[in-house]
Amino acid sequence: MKTNVTFPSSGLNLAGHVYTPDGTTSGDRLPAVVVGHPATSVKEQAPAVYALKLAAEGFLVLTFDAAYQGESEGAPHGLENPCQRAEDFRNAVSYLTTRDDVDPERIGVLGICASGGYVPYAAQTDHRMKAVATVSAVDFTGFVRDGDPAAFEKLVEQAGHLRTEEAAGKPATLIDALPNAVDDTTPHLVREFFDFYKTPRGRHPRATNRWVLRSIDQLAQYDSYVDVHKIAPRPLLMIAGTKAETLPFSQNAVAKAGEVVDGLL
Repeated sequence: MKTNVTFPSSGLNLAGHVYTPDGTTSGDRLPAVVVGHPATSVKEQAPAVYALKLAAEGFLVLTFDAAYQGESEGAPHGLENPCQRAEDFRNAVSYLTTRDDVDPERIGVLGICASGGYVPYAAQTDHRMKAVATVSAVDFTGFVRDGDPAAFEKLVEQAGHLRTEEAAGKPATLIDALPNAVDDTTPHLVREFFDFYKTPRGRHPRATNRWVLRSIDQLAQYDSYVDVHKIAPRPLLMIAGTKAETLPFSQNAVAKAGEVVDGLL
């Protein structure tokens, strides 16, 4: 069963869905998982796919739109604030602890794509997150910066000018995360994203696939996995395809995380 919920995060009201396993009865205290969406995405896309699977396995699942995204509050819409994104996960866990049908000692978090960076970052210092997992994790800062460091620095400088323009009353400048069309010259990774987020397979009307350009100056100060070793001794599972172009992000995090369980690398 899926239920609409809301919860607060740093003064903003976030919109979420709670998925409850079939057969749940009054008085049950269930293990729970918070599932986070990729950048420029919404809870109805990839998180919903994982939520249904996890609920079928007996977990209560919370998906939500991050602040400034989807149905959640926050202006300008489309802002990618990494510290706020991490705070959203902490507040999602706080919300779950208030529910009578959740066992607060059995709450896990799962991050997909960019949330695969924000989730470990939040879990480094929030020990209520008893288990941490990612799927195709991306450190969003590294994803944007490492392709062309010089261009990234120019964007950081531009962010200041854009803040000045907003202060003067101009709307926030948004940029497209994906093109409107692809062809054989389009990078493979972009084509894979396009195949899900820009086609009926995964498209959603509230997923704009756009983000506020001045987010760059906040992203520039952020590192998803700087203290990932602090998650231990709690379990950390990072799932990535062997041919995925995002695989190095998971490999980098695992290398910093500490002891690896035999047979799982």
